[in-house]
Amino acid sequence: MSISLQSKLPNVGTTIFTTMSQLAQQHGAINLSQGFPDFDCPPELVDLVTEAMRAGFNQYAPSPGLPLLRQKISQKTQLLYGHLPNPDTEVTVTSGATEALFAAIAAVVQPGDEVLVLEPCYDSYVPAIELSGGVPVFVPLRFPDFSVDWQQVEEKLTQKTRLLIINSPHNPSGAVWQKEDLKALTQLTQKYPFLILSDEVYEHMVFDGQPHHSVLTVPALAERSFVVSSFGKTYHTTGWKVGYCIAPALLTTEFRKVHQYLTFSTATPLQHAIAAYLDNQEHYLTLPQFYQQKRDLFSSLLQPSKFELLPSAGTYFQLARYNQISALSDVEFSQWLTKEAAVAVIPVSVFYHNGQDNGVIRFCFAKKEDTLRTAAERLCQL
Repeated sequence: MSISLQSKLPNVGTTIFTTMSQLAQQHGAINLSQGFPDFDCPPELVDLVTEAMRAGFNQYAPSPGLPLLRQKISQKTQLLYGHLPNPDTEVTVTSGATEALFAAIAAVVQPGDEVLVLEPCYDSYVPAIELSGGVPVFVPLRFPDFSVDWQQVEEKLTQKTRLLIINSPHNPSGAVWQKEDLKALTQLTQKYPFLILSDEVYEHMVFDGQPHHSVLTVPALAERSFVVSSFGKTYHTTGWKVGYCIAPALLTTEFRKVHQYLTFSTATPLQHAIAAYLDNQEHYLTLPQFYQQKRDLFSSLLQPSKFELLPSAGTYFQLARYNQISALSDVEFSQWLTKEAAVAVIPVSVFYHNGQDNGVIRFCFAKKEDTLRTAAERLCQL
């Protein structure tokens, strides 16, 4: 007797990141699509991992994370945002930020709960909501600056709203929140009892002298928020999959219930290495300048091209209009660009649930200078 299977995620297929990376390989294209660096992490960090392995730190770490690493995370959070989470009850180390996002959603979203999602958005949010039985409610960000329409957010809030997912600096647009956004969000929390999931993985990539406005800087927001960060983004080690979540004790208790059955714990030698390397504050404090130089270089190299670059205030992404080159849809144009110009990008429409196409593509500039120069040379020939 044949079996049948009803998919729990019927609308989910291979991610666009995998698709475009595979296409880039097939055509020998420069991969500016998936968000990962093509340069190495700090060599000291590699040495620290090796030392930890040789010292025998190769068995399970405690499920919430190594106590020393959680303590260092707490101290770093206080330094940056004036918020000191309890490392024992409010900090959890996770196997990447995506695991933390999933665990937070699974911990608090019950069947039928509504979750507000600001679009365009990172592609893991909606599947996690649906797997928990939640109902995603979409609020479009204003185009082309991708600012939040707070009046529209309030219009979508109901007594069924369990969670609001926010992301600043924002993937894919590179937009960053201002103090006014935190103020508007705080005012909404005084009217409605929703929780907040704040995706802050690009916290150290905010440009032009602007600060990162974390929800942790506002006590009224911190007390109802899961805040997710990524060592993979900060230390150029996306393949290590080490992130963390800061949340008040009540939320962390539920978060850890999911986490212990999701990944249980994260690679022990990596945690030891990161705990030691966190003493090097210079790395993350100078990261904004490091990536701003790459943004500015890439922008200057594309000035002779027919692409129209949109502002990038944070992250390591650059959006661009291509209407002076082609009338194709953004998906078709991205495929054409990979095959014909040998530069792979991401179409921004894939970050919308309804495929909204504004004729914009996303470049990742977390690349070596030579990579950016070669890619720009090809793009300027279009």
